[in-house]
Amino acid sequence: MRALSTMFSADRLRFVLSRIKERLWVKPLMLCVLSVGGAFIAGLADGAGLSGLLPEVTLESVETLLSIMASSMLVIATFAVGSMVAAYASASQGTTPRSIPLVIADDVTQNALSAFIGAFIFSIVSLIAVQNHLFGSAGRFSIFVLTLLVFAVVIVTFVRWVDRIARLGRVVNTIEKAEAAAGDALDRRRRAPTLGALKVVKQRAGETGVPVLSTVVGYVQHIDMETLQSCAEALNCRVSVAALPGKFVSTCSPLLHVEKGAEADEVFRPEAFASAFTISSSRTFEDDPRFGLLALSEIADKALSPGINDPGTAINVIGTMVRLFTLWHSPLEKGSPRKVIYNRVAVPELVIDDLFEDAFTAMARDGAGMVEVSIRLQKAFFALAETGDHAMAAAAKKHSRMALARAECAMSLEDDIEAVRRAAAFSAP
Repeated sequence: MRALSTMFSADRLRFVLSRIKERLWVKPLMLCVLSVGGAFIAGLADGAGLSGLLPEVTLESVETLLSIMASSMLVIATFAVGSMVAAYASASQGTTPRSIPLVIADDVTQNALSAFIGAFIFSIVSLIAVQNHLFGSAGRFSIFVLTLLVFAVVIVTFVRWVDRIARLGRVVNTIEKAEAAAGDALDRRRRAPTLGALKVVKQRAGETGVPVLSTVVGYVQHIDMETLQSCAEALNCRVSVAALPGKFVSTCSPLLHVEKGAEADEVFRPEAFASAFTISSSRTFEDDPRFGLLALSEIADKALSPGINDPGTAINVIGTMVRLFTLWHSPLEKGSPRKVIYNRVAVPELVIDDLFEDAFTAMARDGAGMVEVSIRLQKAFFALAETGDHAMAAAAKKHSRMALARAECAMSLEDDIEAVRRAAAFSAP
């Protein structure tokens, strides 16, 4: 029973649902089931004694309406798929391939595709039922009303989708989606910096514990803290996590260290602890705040490449980074303390300098020769240094000095260099 409860823990369920959301076939499948069910539920009206109360609808009118829907919805659905594929290609080429899951998970686009396919399935099933005389007068009226409702839903969905598909995959839209994903991940980690566990003490990992190695090679996507807590309680031991979501691990990499207790010698099973770690070939945004920052940095870095030469996009991303780090620094609301839920598990906190490395290093390196980008970077570092957070201020000043050094090496005009130096004066040692 314990294993079953940890398998379906709330946190793991959230992670699984996030992965399902990225699958294009889920919503269309649900709409198809509802469409088939709606077509047959309409037949219940014949057995409800409503034939004398409902208006008479001719068989020809229902067949014509369903035939029009069946022929048009398949064309629209095919067109929708083609437009979505073009948007995904645009997002991959214009921004970064890491943004593709965000574009695929767009709710409006998925709902549109689901509505078009669901309407097609509904019309086909209903048309077959009507032509085989499975409905009486009440059933035909019910199908007629349902068809009109489906038409209305399709029209509203199509109008919303046309507005969205015109922007889907574009650079600005992708930046907004990446910012939203990174902001959600940062906010969750801000509220639970150690994932609801104890904080790892400052000592060299592995000094007091038995390492549990990864059995696969890839990136840690998710850690099921309830599973680790349950395993630790069963063995009367404590666990120190060594691999946070986003870390690349191999078969020689420790996922965690177990301080074995009195009951651990005979029943210690490393695979039980390792099962709490979801490892795959790619990173995800939900539990990995650094990945969101990295994706935004890649968008800006690609815009700075000689082939694209779009410093405006990089400047836009720099402003996005300032908003995200301001969110990271913002205090929690009253009444929402950082509770320790898993008292047998210790997790390291994110290091602010690592976040700055992911966010700014690539832009500072490849934008060093552009005075407008370098000055905007210095202004961003100054804004973050003024937040009042000592660790963030130290990281901002450190990266300001590094960006200045790169600009001095890359720029040839002394006036440009002097402008960057003035903007970076706040970080002078």
